[in-house]
Amino acid sequence: MPSRTPVLTKRTLDKDLDKITHAEDAAKFVARKLVAPGLGLIFLGLAMLFAGVYVFDRQGAVLVIAAAALAAYMAMNIGANDVTNNVGAAVGARAMTMAQALFIAAAFEVFGATVAGGAVVRTISSSIIDTVQLPKDLLAWIMMAALMAAALWINLATWLNAPVSTTHAIVGAVIGAGIAAVGPDPVNWRVMVEITSSWMTSPLIGGVIAAGLLYLVKTLIIYRVDKIAAARRWVPALIGLMTGGFAAYMILQLTPAGRYSSPTILAFGLSTGLVAWAVSMPIVARQSQGLENRNSSLRILFKFPLIGSAALLSFAHGANDVSNAIGPLSAIVRSTSSLASGGDAPPLWVMLIGALGISVGLLLFGPRLISLVGDQITKLNPMRAYCVALSTAFTVIVASWFGLPVSTTHIAVGAVFGVGFFREWYTRNSKRRVEYMRSKAEAWAIEEPEDPNVHEARRRYLVRRSHFMTIIAAWIITVPVSAALAALLYLVMFALFV
Repeated sequence: MPSRTPVLTKRTLDKDLDKITHAEDAAKFVARKLVAPGLGLIFLGLAMLFAGVYVFDRQGAVLVIAAAALAAYMAMNIGANDVTNNVGAAVGARAMTMAQALFIAAAFEVFGATVAGGAVVRTISSSIIDTVQLPKDLLAWIMMAALMAAALWINLATWLNAPVSTTHAIVGAVIGAGIAAVGPDPVNWRVMVEITSSWMTSPLIGGVIAAGLLYLVKTLIIYRVDKIAAARRWVPALIGLMTGGFAAYMILQLTPAGRYSSPTILAFGLSTGLVAWAVSMPIVARQSQGLENRNSSLRILFKFPLIGSAALLSFAHGANDVSNAIGPLSAIVRSTSSLASGGDAPPLWVMLIGALGISVGLLLFGPRLISLVGDQITKLNPMRAYCVALSTAFTVIVASWFGLPVSTTHIAVGAVFGVGFFREWYTRNSKRRVEYMRSKAEAWAIEEPEDPNVHEARRRYLVRRSHFMTIIAAWIITVPVSAALAALLYLVMFALFV
């Protein structure tokens, strides 16, 4: 009788090999999740080396190098959490692919941070706390504690999925560490009132601008008998508006203060907008050929404006929010006399750490969050997404011009709320919409307020309304929590190192 041992041995060997294969697959799956954090740690090390090139042989070098690592870490958090809102709507509307969105956002974040981020960096580094009243070595430890506290709080809030503002975190942390060090006297309360008022007004301004843009789009394009002809006429005008505003802002940022008068800058922006309008007209006309006269066709014509607004919003975000990461680092560099380069402008290498950190955070951790934007921001087609992005970009750009650190996230949320409230009002009260819908279907009638589905309709129209109180609560709690944490860290640092 033949022996069955070889057969059993083969089967056993196959099972063992399958187990090894599954173990290898599991190891690869786990290792894949560690790639992004590993690359992030490598970037932190490179940031420290980059800072060390400039400060290695000077007094205070160790403190500056450590601060550079914390600034790079916080910049990565900003890129991973905030920048995704800039391009998420465009990706969700299929105006661009994920790879295109990552490339555009990363490039314009670096561009905005290095070109237009200096004013807000100066506000964070020297205007919140009166640096004249503080010894330079004490100022360095205050900013070190603030930077560490803000980074830890943002990391914790991100882990808890809490919607917090990086701007609120760093401002609160600077105040808390400053009060813990020398009391409330050096805090520039006038500047704090200006910053706080901008936190209150900027979401409202963003919402009003977004609602106004959507009103123009609905009135001039959507509720027209021939939508394609109307879009062919007005989409180039919207592109010109976006380009002209961006061009005027760039002149303000790239030229010395007072070199050009306001009428000159306005004329330059207007002329640039007219050129963009003229150039885009044949492009839009060519895209509109063969399109059906329906709203879905407008998505194609709004593809280019939506990409442009996403790029502009990334630029604005880089110009404003880079200060949250490198404002304290800039103050630490200036507080060490042997490292100060003169003037209030932050050194270029400091700006690059923040700008590149934002882009690295976006590239490593952004794709997953971008894919969730469609769930977080509901009912945003390309037309509405364009209005939200352009409104947010213009509001942040103006705030950066005045040197006010505002929350890009809250402005974007304000713009979304503005679009949502406007849609509800317009649907109920627009005579143009009533006439248009009746021309399409004579039996159509407006819903009466007593309709049992009115609450469901409001839920659909008012984007993210259910999250309003959560956002406000997170907004309020961030400043005191980051301030308390910064104060505690400062006392610990002072006891251990000073």
